[in-house]
Amino acid sequence: MNKRVLILDDDLDILQICTIVLRKKGFDVQTLNNSNQVVSQVKSYRPDVILMDNWIPGPGGIEATRLLKLAPETQDIPVIFFSANSNVTQLAREAQADYFLQKPFDITELEATVAMAIDQGVESAR
Repeated sequence: MNKRVLILDDDLDILQICTIVLRKKGFDVQTLNNSNQVVSQVKSYRPDVILMDNWIPGPGGIEATRLLKLAPETQDIPVIFFSANSNVTQLAREAQADYFLQKPFDITELEATVAMAIDQGVESAR
Protein backbone atom coordinates (compact mmCIF):
# COMPACT_ATOMS: atom_id res chain seq x y z
CA MET A 1 0.00 0.00 0.00
CA ASN A 2 1.32 3.42 -0.94
CA LYS A 3 2.10 5.98 1.74
CA ARG A 4 -0.47 8.76 2.01
CA VAL A 5 0.23 12.49 1.94
CA LEU A 6 -2.33 15.15 2.84
CA ILE A 7 -1.59 18.67 1.59
CA LEU A 8 -3.42 21.68 3.05
CA ASP A 9 -2.92 24.86 1.01
CA ASP A 10 -5.21 27.38 -0.66
CA ASP A 11 -2.78 28.03 -3.53
CA LEU A 12 -3.94 25.82 -6.40
CA ASP A 13 -0.54 25.99 -8.13
CA ILE A 14 1.22 24.68 -5.01
CA LEU A 15 -1.38 21.92 -4.62
CA GLN A 16 -0.96 20.86 -8.28
CA ILE A 17 2.83 20.92 -8.25
CA CYS A 18 3.12 19.03 -4.97
CA THR A 19 0.50 16.50 -6.07
CA ILE A 20 2.25 15.80 -9.39
CA VAL A 21 5.70 15.50 -7.79
CA LEU A 22 4.58 13.27 -4.93
CA ARG A 23 2.39 11.03 -7.08
CA LYS A 24 5.36 10.47 -9.41
CA LYS A 25 7.24 9.27 -6.31
CA GLY A 26 4.47 6.73 -5.64
CA PHE A 27 2.53 8.51 -2.90
CA ASP A 28 -1.25 8.68 -2.64
CA VAL A 29 -2.07 12.37 -2.35
CA GLN A 30 -5.16 14.17 -1.12
CA THR A 31 -5.50 17.95 -0.94
CA LEU A 32 -7.58 20.40 1.08
CA ASN A 33 -7.87 24.14 0.45
CA ASN A 34 -8.90 25.01 4.02
CA SER A 35 -8.23 23.81 7.54
CA ASN A 36 -11.85 23.60 8.71
CA GLN A 37 -12.56 20.38 10.64
CA VAL A 38 -8.92 19.41 10.22
CA VAL A 39 -8.89 16.68 12.86
CA SER A 40 -11.89 14.84 11.40
CA GLN A 41 -10.49 15.27 7.86
CA VAL A 42 -7.16 13.79 8.90
CA LYS A 43 -8.78 10.95 10.85
CA SER A 44 -10.86 10.13 7.77
CA TYR A 45 -7.93 10.04 5.31
CA ARG A 46 -5.28 8.70 7.74
CA PRO A 47 -2.22 10.17 6.02
CA ASP A 48 1.34 9.15 6.79
CA VAL A 49 2.47 12.78 6.56
CA ILE A 50 0.78 16.20 6.35
CA LEU A 51 1.97 19.30 4.50
CA MET A 52 0.44 22.35 6.22
CA ASP A 53 0.45 25.87 4.80
CA ASN A 54 0.62 28.75 7.26
CA TRP A 55 -1.95 31.02 5.56
CA ILE A 56 -4.70 28.51 4.91
CA PRO A 57 -8.36 29.52 5.40
CA GLY A 58 -10.06 28.23 8.52
CA PRO A 59 -8.25 28.22 11.83
CA GLY A 60 -4.96 28.70 9.93
CA GLY A 61 -1.89 26.54 9.76
CA ILE A 62 -0.58 27.18 13.26
CA GLU A 63 -3.86 26.47 15.02
CA ALA A 64 -4.71 23.52 12.73
CA THR A 65 -1.33 21.91 13.46
CA ARG A 66 -1.78 22.45 17.19
CA LEU A 67 -5.21 20.82 17.03
CA LEU A 68 -3.70 17.80 15.25
CA LYS A 69 -0.91 17.51 17.82
CA LEU A 70 -3.44 17.64 20.69
CA ALA A 71 -5.73 14.91 19.31
CA PRO A 72 -4.60 11.41 20.37
CA GLU A 73 -5.61 9.92 17.00
CA THR A 74 -3.51 12.38 14.96
CA GLN A 75 -0.72 13.56 17.26
CA ASP A 76 1.88 11.12 15.88
CA ILE A 77 1.38 12.02 12.22
CA PRO A 78 4.38 14.09 11.08
CA VAL A 79 3.46 17.62 10.00
CA ILE A 80 5.62 19.58 7.57
CA PHE A 81 4.82 23.27 7.98
CA PHE A 82 5.43 25.28 4.83
CA SER A 83 5.25 29.00 4.27
CA ALA A 84 6.66 31.92 2.32
CA ASN A 85 7.11 33.81 5.59
CA SER A 86 10.74 34.57 6.34
CA ASN A 87 10.30 33.22 9.88
CA VAL A 88 8.97 29.78 8.89
CA THR A 89 11.27 28.10 11.43
CA GLN A 90 9.72 30.06 14.29
CA LEU A 91 6.18 29.54 12.94
CA ALA A 92 6.75 25.78 12.65
CA ARG A 93 8.03 25.66 16.23
CA GLU A 94 5.04 27.70 17.44
CA ALA A 95 2.68 25.34 15.60
CA GLN A 96 4.47 22.27 17.06
CA ALA A 97 5.16 20.99 13.54
CA ASP A 98 7.77 18.29 13.07
CA TYR A 99 9.45 19.77 9.96
CA PHE A 100 9.30 22.90 7.85
CA LEU A 101 9.86 24.01 4.26
CA GLN A 102 10.47 27.57 3.15
CA LYS A 103 8.46 28.57 0.06
CA PRO A 104 9.52 28.64 -2.68
CA PHE A 105 11.16 25.27 -2.20
CA ASP A 106 13.13 23.01 -4.47
CA ILE A 107 11.32 19.87 -5.68
CA THR A 108 14.18 17.72 -4.40
CA GLU A 109 13.87 19.36 -0.98
CA LEU A 110 10.12 18.59 -0.94
CA GLU A 111 10.71 14.95 -1.83
CA ALA A 112 13.49 14.58 0.74
CA THR A 113 11.51 16.21 3.55
CA VAL A 114 8.43 14.08 2.90
CA ALA A 115 10.55 10.91 2.76
CA MET A 116 12.35 11.85 5.99
CA ALA A 117 9.05 12.62 7.77
CA ILE A 118 7.58 9.28 6.71
CA ASP A 119 10.73 7.39 7.75
CA GLN A 120 10.71 9.14 11.14
CA GLY A 121 6.99 8.41 11.53
CA VAL A 122 7.62 4.73 10.86
CA GLU A 123 10.51 4.72 13.39
CA SER A 124 8.43 6.36 16.13
CA ALA A 125 5.58 3.88 15.54
CA ARG A 126 7.88 0.93 16.29
